[in-house]
Order: sequence, then C-alpha cells, then structure tokens
Amino acid sequence: MSESNITSKPILLGKNYFLIGFMGTGKSHWGKLWAAANKLTFIDLDELIEQDEQTTIAEIFEVKGEAYFRNLEKEALRKCGDLQNTLIACGGGTPCFFENMQWMNEHGITIYISSKPIQILDRVMEEKEKRPLLKKLNEGEILFYIEQKLKEREPFYSQAKIKVDSKSLNENSFAEIASSIHL
Repeated sequence: MSESNITSKPILLGKNYFLIGFMGTGKSHWGKLWAAANKLTFIDLDELIEQDEQTTIAEIFEVKGEAYFRNLEKEALRKCGDLQNTLIACGGGTPCFFENMQWMNEHGITIYISSKPIQILDRVMEEKEKRPLLKKLNEGEILFYIEQKLKEREPFYSQAKIKVDSKSLNENSFAEIASSIHL
C-alpha cells in the first residue's frame, strides 16, 4: 500500500479503538504513535487508573489486591464509553473480567496485538519491576507464567474484531488497519 493510499482513506470518525493483548506487546507504544499520527486522542487505561488513584498499578496490586484493581479497571473502561475518536490501550487482563471484551466490542473496534511468548519475555524483562504479577519471578518462571496466561486469555483476545502480529507493526499500521474495517 502506498503512502498516499494510506493517508487518503479516512479513519472512521466517531469510533473508539481498543488495543488489547498481553503485557509487553506494544499496546501503549503503538497507541501513542498511532493516535498522534491519526489525530486521535490516546488513553492508557493503566495510566488513567494511576491518576485517579494517585498511586501506581504495582502499589494497588500490593496493597489492595487484584480484585480491587479489576473493579477500578472496569470503571475506568466504562468511562471511555462516551468518548469518540479515541485510541485506548487496555491492560493485558482487561478483556478477561466483567464482560469487558463484550463491552469493548459493543463500544468500538477491538484490535488484538499478538506476540509470541519469547518475544513478550524479552520485553517484560526490561521492566519487570513495573509488572506487579512478575516482580518476584525468575526468567523461567516468567516465561511459564506468560505461556499459561496466554492460554487462559486467548478465548477473550480471540473475540477482537481485528488481530495483528506485533512484529509486523509500524507507524502506518493503524491507518492500514482502519482502512480495512468494513462495518
């Protein structure tokens, strides 16, 4: 696809786009780049929760537990329902609780960024301390954790309207994805 074809086809206005996938697949990285390039608002759901709670996700997990965090996550996600032209990077577990995946599919376009476990491992090892579920695990345990969680979450991730491989992504990928959507 040529550059002129990519930019001449408009992004679907009024839509929200939910980036889903496992931690370390690039949801926030690509979300920021794609939102800026396509004049969309960008929201990182975890950052929104941290702002609302005035603490980090890791601290929420440690002090109040995962169940408390998942409720906050659901509430933050539902706040996005009234937005338009917004690209929302969701946490890796977001689609798996409180029928969030169904809700996202009803309120926008879901894009699953997939990646192989070993690629995820390479990325998360760089920021292990920021990942509350991984902080106390060694590399082998983290790889096992990733493989198991991917198996658990795949039924949710596979409900996304669009699936892309993280290795194939670039600055123009979102425009290509949006131009392929037929509603």
